[in-house]
Amino acid sequence: MNFQENYLSNVKFEFQRYKTMGNATFAQISDDDIHWKYVETDNSIAIIVKHMVGNMLSRWTDFLTEDGEKSWRERDLEFEKPYTTKAEMLSAWEKGWKCLFDALESIDSANIESKVIIRGEEHTIIEAINRQLAHYASHVGQIVFVAKLIKGNNWKSLSIPKGESKAFNEKMFGTDKP
Repeated sequence: MNFQENYLSNVKFEFQRYKTMGNATFAQISDDDIHWKYVETDNSIAIIVKHMVGNMLSRWTDFLTEDGEKSWRERDLEFEKPYTTKAEMLSAWEKGWKCLFDALESIDSANIESKVIIRGEEHTIIEAINRQLAHYASHVGQIVFVAKLIKGNNWKSLSIPKGESKAFNEKMFGTDKP
């Protein structure tokens, strides 16, 4: 596998990992939970998802041929009027990720060295992908953190639970150290 194939395979894996983390978080929260805010000026999970979806649709629609900041995107409105229900939010979430993964499938060895535009600024495809991977990772982290605040002691860890590293390593490696 050459560098480009390896890179594309890896970023698809990483994007999927963050989508899966979001999905596992959404499975633990209710319709009411998606609107919870610690303080009024915070963004709820529904607002964070609305912003992510707006960004995904803008950045990944016609990724190779149009500016990633579409004229039809109204970014400021992404922080107003959140999704009404969890089902509505999840439908939008899936639409955003589908747009992203479809765009990634359009990248190959013939075009990976092309340039794309985001907000009038030229990026290599790798720079544009890395920019979005970092952006979405930060927002998924926010979603997880807000959900952990909501669930408290009822939160089910998405990784190795606190205090269970030794048992995990023993199970995986036959020792408490990898």
